[in-house]
Amino acid sequence: MPASAAVQTFPAPALPSAASLAPSWVTRGTAAYGRTSWGLFFVGFATFALLYCVQPVMPDFVRSFGVTPAESSLALSLATGFLAFSIMASGVVSQRIGRRGVICASMTLGAALNIAAGLSPSWGGLLAARALEGLALGGVPAVAMVYLAEEIEPRSLGRAMGLYIAGSAFGGLMGRVGMGLMTEFASWRVAMVALGLLCLIAAALAYRLLPQSRNFRASAGLDLTRDLRFWGGHLANPALLPLFAVGFVLTGVYVTIYNYAGFRLAEAPFSLGGAAISMIFLCVVFGIVASSVSGALVERLGGRATLICGFLSMLGGVGLTALAFLPAVVAGIALVTVGFFVVHSATSSMIGPRAGAARGHAASLYLLFYYVGSSVVGSVGGWFWQHGGWSAVAAGAGALTSVGLIAALLATAKTRTA
Repeated sequence: MPASAAVQTFPAPALPSAASLAPSWVTRGTAAYGRTSWGLFFVGFATFALLYCVQPVMPDFVRSFGVTPAESSLALSLATGFLAFSIMASGVVSQRIGRRGVICASMTLGAALNIAAGLSPSWGGLLAARALEGLALGGVPAVAMVYLAEEIEPRSLGRAMGLYIAGSAFGGLMGRVGMGLMTEFASWRVAMVALGLLCLIAAALAYRLLPQSRNFRASAGLDLTRDLRFWGGHLANPALLPLFAVGFVLTGVYVTIYNYAGFRLAEAPFSLGGAAISMIFLCVVFGIVASSVSGALVERLGGRATLICGFLSMLGGVGLTALAFLPAVVAGIALVTVGFFVVHSATSSMIGPRAGAARGHAASLYLLFYYVGSSVVGSVGGWFWQHGGWSAVAAGAGALTSVGLIAALLATAKTRTA
């Protein structure tokens, strides 16, 4: 090199500062918080309207296809069962490609399959469409929980989770009541197609409103061994395992009560018509209120006391439904609904902080137990109904609720010592 040549130097690469690595939270009171809350409200609305819209029309399935009440429950149980296992895969996928896209794509596909179920000419075709619908919707619940845990400031997470679950409750309400009312003026097929179209609009609104992730860090490549290690670690975590059991019990009792309440109210001494029976699902309004205030309850009373209050509400409600007095039955279903949403909101907000880094895996495990409980207990409840009537359904639901209360006590005790 000539002596006169200038020596070119390059600056050393700058290391990321602590500030650049710190999470950029969405804080309460900002426009981003409002957009996120409304976006997740539409996500919860569409997902649970699609999932539970078949509950009020199960007696219609019995008449249209000649199936038994227990067989009619497969329209819900297959959807929730496939959703449970889809959640595991979607949590892994979202860890690699992002949360927002998985959520909105799942909503869109689920709405399209609900339309296909409504147009199916056979019982087998309807069940196949519902199973695929559950598979598609699995991309929403766990991923939405993780999206909130990653993006919302920790001190506001309980309230944000409550708003998301309030949207879920509203969706479940509109899916059930709307279907019941529409079948008074049109067929259940028309009602399912109309709901699918409405949820396509909700998916578009969610995509428009949800901000891009600020704190998401994609995992490189597929590593099943690592995923299995994360899941195994969560299953061995004494602070998480009882919460998974709570999820199994919680949705099993809730779905069983709503699955067969319609069959009971159609018989003596109530002998209600379809439109009147669908009004029972208005009890979900109490769940919307309960889920929206559950975050404040956890902040004020603590998780343990909130879980105990929720399960005691469910136990009292199950007992009231056993009475042959319509106001008592309605009050009982309302109490079960309040308890369910209080416990579910509180438990959902406990999963992420106890999971460490692999929050998506922990959320997917919780929802696996949650929806397997819905599928298994919801279908088994049909056997209790056919062989022992409502007294057998109420006895089984009460026993299972007691198991859930014990699991909640273990969960909070283990958390304090972990």
